[in-house]
Amino acid sequence: ILGALTCERFWTRFGRNVTTWSPVGAAFNTKAQRRYLFGVQGLFGVPELSCPEGFEVATKKALKKTECLLEKACCGPPGVQTVEAFDQLSDGLCKVADLADFVKVAHPDPEYRKAAEKTCIEIGTVVEKLNTNVELCQSLRKLLDNADMATDLDADTRRVAELFMFDFEISGIHLDDKRAVALHVKLLDLNNEFLVGSHMPNRIATSVVPQHLHFHFANEGSFIQVGGLHADSPDDLVREIAYRVYLYPNADMFECLEELLKCRYKLAKLVGYESYGHRALKGTMAKTPETVMSFLQLLTDKLSDRTAKDFDMMRGMKKKLNPRNSELMPWDHSFLSGVVRAERYNIEPSLYSPYLSLGACMEGLNNLFCQLYGVSLMSEQPGVGEVWSEDVRKLAVVHETEGLLGYIYCDFFHRSDKPHQDCHFTIRGGRWCQDMGQYQLPVVVLMLSLPQPTKSTPTLLTPGMMENLFHEMGHAMHSMLGRTRYQHVTGTRCATDFAEVPSILMEYFASDYRVISQFARHYETGQPLPETMVARLSESKKVCGAADIQLQVFYAVLDQLYHGKPQNCSTTDILKEMQQKFYGLPYVPNTAWQLRFSHLIGYGAKYYSYLLSRAVASMVWKQCFLQDPLNRDMGERYRREMLAHGGAKEPMLMVEGMLQRRPTMEDFVDALVSELEPNFETFMMDSES
Repeated sequence: ILGALTCERFWTRFGRNVTTWSPVGAAFNTKAQRRYLFGVQGLFGVPELSCPEGFEVATKKALKKTECLLEKACCGPPGVQTVEAFDQLSDGLCKVADLADFVKVAHPDPEYRKAAEKTCIEIGTVVEKLNTNVELCQSLRKLLDNADMATDLDADTRRVAELFMFDFEISGIHLDDKRAVALHVKLLDLNNEFLVGSHMPNRIATSVVPQHLHFHFANEGSFIQVGGLHADSPDDLVREIAYRVYLYPNADMFECLEELLKCRYKLAKLVGYESYGHRALKGTMAKTPETVMSFLQLLTDKLSDRTAKDFDMMRGMKKKLNPRNSELMPWDHSFLSGVVRAERYNIEPSLYSPYLSLGACMEGLNNLFCQLYGVSLMSEQPGVGEVWSEDVRKLAVVHETEGLLGYIYCDFFHRSDKPHQDCHFTIRGGRWCQDMGQYQLPVVVLMLSLPQPTKSTPTLLTPGMMENLFHEMGHAMHSMLGRTRYQHVTGTRCATDFAEVPSILMEYFASDYRVISQFARHYETGQPLPETMVARLSESKKVCGAADIQLQVFYAVLDQLYHGKPQNCSTTDILKEMQQKFYGLPYVPNTAWQLRFSHLIGYGAKYYSYLLSRAVASMVWKQCFLQDPLNRDMGERYRREMLAHGGAKEPMLMVEGMLQRRPTMEDFVDALVSELEPNFETFMMDSES
């Protein structure tokens, strides 16, 4: 049932301790109570998926439809209809593959996960074949090689046609031999092997670790298992042990990474690129590895003095906490940076959490979207079998004049069998359906790992959790507010260095005192968060250290060099040299951080995207929303110029449309540098006084 929401105040207090929540707030601040009003739906309303076996049925149905569309795409006359047939092909396969991709990692039933994984493999195999289907490629080439027909195509259709052609080219379809196909197959295995291995824990003999520290780690009889860096532990020795053990080199992983990078380079060269980085960056804002390295070097130069001051400050803090050992090491960075911020602003999460219930934060998002875009989040009751867990909430996203825009499934709560990561999944992309004369509504899942509510207390968020919620909702609204003609470029299916802009921009809203004060209120009394606490929270979220940015620069440089031309040295040798040049803290012997760099898989040659996206978000915030974060005109401009296009428009053109000027790489660097707290270096003095 859709909850009736308005853009007015979302709650009312009666007496002293009674607070009523809006339907969306109540949906997230109370235990889910299912009242099924209609029959069995199947996952996401797909009838076949009411049982695991349904994946086989859905797969066969999609593949049968693919055969029909393949004939249409290959045999029809070249024109707009060619691109439409390609997009329908993509859409039909993605509807099944994207859904299965989510289910294989998130469904609590192993039978569903197993069936979904099988579907992913089957659809993936078909996609690989289509990417090397010469007849299919020629039908598209006929269109693009005909100057008159290509010129007559509208801008969106021309761009999507070129993107499909790019997919063919990087698959090596124009080559006589089949080496490219073999490399693709090999890379799929290597990617999976590295991804799994990068998260595997390491072990060390129990006798090596001091007895009083054993409880910090998982115990395996005569061994202690270390599954992470324990970067936030206040104990220096715990952090050091975790760092040395977790990052201890693994010969098999070394071999896997070296082979992976070698195969990526071979594939790039085979299909006509100077390096894998050149291939990966085509179509992005940066466009070339040379531009990325120029951006990173310029940023390093401008941060140099401040980074040195940050490290000096951290050394002083370490000496204050541990006079016997004040040498600053890589395992100290995250913890000491957090200590400095805590001393400066005294942001104790437990003080804020009662005012940041999940329901209150969802009402805040609802209020924000209503004022910026005229959009409301409405709680809707799912059908039998539509969701994979009882605690999943379903939201309809409704525009005040356009009506229903799409659906967001909120899988927010911790489960033992669920991945502990915050992420956004596209289940179904939006597109204009010519044959039906209507828009195919997008469907997405947001996955968090928040504590479950109890009978007496709703889920209470820390400021960090609240920021993550806003970040992921930025991805979701990118999908919801996009209105692209083609599914291939819907929502977040855009250049990697642009895709994070909407989510990072939401972090600015999450840290603005005018936004926070609209929704932060005590879950029991309804009392608003005191103004002094609002101001402190707002200011603390804006603090950014130069050393923190520089660490990201180091990672991004490493990523670029690994995906450039092969060098006559190991990945560890490259890491040592770049750590000294772009970070400054000493390399620790017998460690190999790169073997834990899982972003090399999904973000290969594109790790810089986080920095560039943050720079763009910073510029958009300061120029368009800083004066009034709830400005409807700016909200509409943001949707029109950036969110609506997905990947159908060159990313830099979208940025230019929003800022009404074309920024340079220097502008982006200046935007990041301006993020730094001007008095960050005085934190130490303040804390001592």
